[in-house]
Amino acid sequence: MANDNNKKMTVEEAGRKGGEATSRNHDKEFYQEIGKKGGEATSENHDKEFYQEIGEKGGEARNNQNNN
Repeated sequence: MANDNNKKMTVEEAGRKGGEATSRNHDKEFYQEIGKKGGEATSENHDKEFYQEIGEKGGEARNNQNNN
């Protein structure tokens, strides 16, 4: 990691560090709540066709995985 004064932290390192801090500071319920909020926002912004399309993509990926 870039803790040397001459090097900047990469975006990847910053994300990892922030994710680890969030994980230490929050419990399962926190993640459940933000997941619920995200799902509600998605459903408000997308229609039935959106869910059909992502469902088809998920099915295709699963079928491809099983064929390997």
